[in-house]
Amino acid sequence: MPLYEKPVRQLMHDMVRDLALKQGEILSKQRVVTWFAEHYPRVKESTIGAHLVRLSTNAPSRVHYSAKTGEDDLLYQIDGGRFRLFDPASDPLPIREASEAPPRRDPFPDEGAEPPTEFAYENDLRNFLAKNLNALEPGLRLYEEEGITGVEFPAGGRFVDILAIDKQKDYVVIELKVSRGYDRVVGQLRRYMGWIAKHHAEPAQRVRGIIVARQITDDLLLACSGLPDLTLYEYQLRVALRKVET
Repeated sequence: MPLYEKPVRQLMHDMVRDLALKQGEILSKQRVVTWFAEHYPRVKESTIGAHLVRLSTNAPSRVHYSAKTGEDDLLYQIDGGRFRLFDPASDPLPIREASEAPPRRDPFPDEGAEPPTEFAYENDLRNFLAKNLNALEPGLRLYEEEGITGVEFPAGGRFVDILAIDKQKDYVVIELKVSRGYDRVVGQLRRYMGWIAKHHAEPAQRVRGIIVARQITDDLLLACSGLPDLTLYEYQLRVALRKVET
């Protein structure tokens, strides 16, 4: 339910009009955050960041945020913190489907990572888990608010694979590794957890983490020992074949 009389996606359009943004003019994320702080202070910085992605025609993650054709084609993302107005006369067509978006690179690739063909499978794993979070634990559900989902949720210039809510209404940050999970992923996950705790969660909400990998290495197991807010899972592939009579 919107915090104000209008949803955030519409408030973004109001902001552009209020700032009298001109074609080609650079709009910084900080300027957007400042505008919301002055006019709609209950909107969180994390929500603002997610809507900037949703309304940017070239942002790959907008496909997870129910971007509406035409209505949400407002901005063009220059980099992680700068935007400008979308120019339909010269800019590429807005990204609508996941197939149109370039694959997102892991900012912390693991040593011994699988060949690039495996990254497409990681997307499949992420999308499957996002729809079947009960497979991890009962009552776990995907975060969703005003059309923004927890799939590739923006967190300080990077993206959480899956942001979920548990049955206690606490946040769960889920990080996926297509091959092996090494100890370095612990620092990556805890960075995301800290960002969510500081910029998104309410003071009373707990933030914990889950790592899902094809193989949990001994060093990762050791790194997570004694950390009650981190849980480890290994996934397995199962393929069944059925002969089709001709």
